[in-house]
Amino acid sequence: MWLKLFFLLLYFMVLFMLARLFEAVVWYETGMFSTHLVDPVSLSYKKLKTILESRGLPYSGLAEKKDVSELVEKSGELTQGELYSAMKKEKEQTEAGDGSTTYFSGEMHFYELVEDTKDGIWLVQVIAQDREALLSQSNWGKMVQKVSQFGIRTGTFNCSNDYRSCIKRGWQRSTLIMSVPQTSASKGKVMLKEYNGRRIEPEHIFRWMTSHVAHRIKTLHQSEQLLEEWRSDPAHPVKMFLFACLPQPPAFFSALSVKFTGRIEFVFVDVHHWDNHSILSEIDVTKSPAYILKMPEGIYRYGNSIGEFLSLAAMDTFLRGVQPEVNDLFVLSLVLINLLAWMDLFITQGATVKRFVVLIRTLGTYNSLLLVSWLPVLALLQLPYLDSLYGYSLKLLRYADTTTLASLVRADWTFYSSHPALFLSTYLAHGLLVDYFEKKRRCGMRSQEDSTTNLEWLANLWDWYTSYLLHPIAALQQVPSDFSDWEDDPNFLLERLAFPDLWLRPLVNMEYIDTLPTWRFRAAGQDRGEGGGVKLDEETNSSHSDTESMKQLEAVPIRFPNSSEKHESAFSSEDSGPLVCVYKDTDPSSSCECAAASPLCCRHGNSSSPLADRTVEDGKLTSEGISNSQHCDWSVWPHDVLQCLECVVCLENFVSEELLMALPCGHVFHQQCIVVWLASGRHCCPVCRWPSYKKKLQRAAPRSSTGHTPQD
Repeated sequence: MWLKLFFLLLYFMVLFMLARLFEAVVWYETGMFSTHLVDPVSLSYKKLKTILESRGLPYSGLAEKKDVSELVEKSGELTQGELYSAMKKEKEQTEAGDGSTTYFSGEMHFYELVEDTKDGIWLVQVIAQDREALLSQSNWGKMVQKVSQFGIRTGTFNCSNDYRSCIKRGWQRSTLIMSVPQTSASKGKVMLKEYNGRRIEPEHIFRWMTSHVAHRIKTLHQSEQLLEEWRSDPAHPVKMFLFACLPQPPAFFSALSVKFTGRIEFVFVDVHHWDNHSILSEIDVTKSPAYILKMPEGIYRYGNSIGEFLSLAAMDTFLRGVQPEVNDLFVLSLVLINLLAWMDLFITQGATVKRFVVLIRTLGTYNSLLLVSWLPVLALLQLPYLDSLYGYSLKLLRYADTTTLASLVRADWTFYSSHPALFLSTYLAHGLLVDYFEKKRRCGMRSQEDSTTNLEWLANLWDWYTSYLLHPIAALQQVPSDFSDWEDDPNFLLERLAFPDLWLRPLVNMEYIDTLPTWRFRAAGQDRGEGGGVKLDEETNSSHSDTESMKQLEAVPIRFPNSSEKHESAFSSEDSGPLVCVYKDTDPSSSCECAAASPLCCRHGNSSSPLADRTVEDGKLTSEGISNSQHCDWSVWPHDVLQCLECVVCLENFVSEELLMALPCGHVFHQQCIVVWLASGRHCCPVCRWPSYKKKLQRAAPRSSTGHTPQD
């Protein structure tokens, strides 16, 4: 998590430095920055019309370039960045063709999108039944392009789909309908306006729309009204003032008043007929036109910093930082959390399928946690006790949003959002660099899973999934309450009946193998021999001790196995000493014989093993196998395992420093041998067939000290 967060912050720093590099290149080639002012007189008539259209000022009737340039100057200063942005947007609209429009299917569809959506402006073309549309297809396409850049949505309602609704609303002829919120309150009533003009050119229709939207903005014509409005108002702490010599505010300013209904109050001050401008000096307004944001913390002059253009997109980004709503913060957190989750695609090492599976899992996890974490936040915002905290948070955001660094971040956001290909390519390049450095960092500790292929990883994933889905987890299995063997456990018998080994094996999670006890085999004395065979030293063992040992063994009665005792035989000494289990043949699951020895000591013997040559000759046990246990250091063995000297999987004796592993039943094997046995799907002990993933309660037995030997 922290690694992904570090790489994401590093990526943002790279974007910031890359934007500064682009500015340096532009300055080197043109000798100017994006904040440099442009003289409107030096521009062509086409570029001036593009600027007026981006600001939303009607220019019909202005045939000369001088009049158009004066209108541009009256609406606000023009910067190099705004000119580039307006020309680029016009080019994109020309290449894209007609904008998207909505076709209403009936009354309910129209009500849901137009009348019930109370925070936007709609322009709907109504086509009467058996009539032609008011605007031709080409003029309607131009109208859609013109109004869409100000956030105005468009639609078409054909009365042939719902004639009764048209009769109810009085739409007897083809017309244009505009919906605008009626009040300044959030989620207020929607007012429908019908176009009654005689001229149906797009320019006149747009003038009609902007005049109606401008009525929602409070317009001041006298200085006394300005003084009264300039005073602090607890109901509207944040206000946006426009001081200009215009008949009506620009369309982008009016459209923003609809988007920020209930959050920011927009005021238009017409200073065209003012004789006394001293009141402007008192409130620190030195020039006109001017866009002033009045806050409880002070005033802020919009347009003096980088990226602050006189357009809908630029001012909308600025005002969202000043007075955001909960939905803005949620969208921002959603974008950041998904960018953070996509870093897993490059940080994860291994097969390609593994990367995408991990990515999907991370996306689901992060988005779910985001949604769950937002629920208590929304609940807390409804509490009246947190109003002061909410106010302090907005105050902090306003302080941060009016800094120079915030203006640079907004400019970069506008730049990269208008160039999505550049944003995605830089993210991909950054991810590939992260992937390269992660490979270098994990080069020394690269695991086997990182080198698996796609098919191998998918097979492992399927095994893991089916193991969790179809088979219970080993750790959650219920341990038998009694001390009986597995044959007496009814749960295990039912499990064996449900999953017979001959035609269906139970699916078991392989992770339990990592939890099995593992240790190294150590001999008690290295001078007594290691490896393939352990022999008694003829120089140190006298014939007297051999004879005595044989006498002790002869005194022990031997009882051979029979079929009525589950192929198992045992012998005991007269003093009821401990028992040693000895397997008679090569079958790991075969029966065993017992002799007096250390407690819980098991010898998995066979006739072909040199070190396990413990056989019964003429009704007696040889002393060689018994003495072998003296060379093992039993103190390093776990207390709940059976002591033995041979692995029944490979039929080889344990050698010093070899790695051993024990199963829950207590039998011990070579670690490598038993892992191969279990990985092949045989999840049971090779000796007793107890499940290797299931715990088993051992019988309580006294444990002898390591100093005692079987001869004792």
